[in-house]
Amino acid sequence: MSDQEYPLPAATFEFLILSLKAQTEMHLGMFHFGEEKDRPEPDFRIARHTIDLLAMLQEKTRGNVSMEEQRLVENALTELRFRFVQAMESKKAAPEIESKEEQAGS
Repeated sequence: MSDQEYPLPAATFEFLILSLKAQTEMHLGMFHFGEEKDRPEPDFRIARHTIDLLAMLQEKTRGNVSMEEQRLVENALTELRFRFVQAMESKKAAPEIESKEEQAGS
């Protein structure tokens, strides 16, 4: 094994769900490494699409997954939908806060 290679996790339903969840969190701006000034803006369009993909997987796999896998998908969807709404509200509130700060400084 070279320095560039590393073991990959097993290709499981659980790993697929967790990967999609992590991608959605990244698009919501929850994962960022580096300075705060370099934080990318959330991409709500892509985040919503990934949540929709998870919902489709939930529907298409209904009755064909274990109870544990079903709960994983349900919990991921519930959490991501909540975080999506939070991120949208936070984005809407940001201009109002900046405007108030500018008015206070004048």
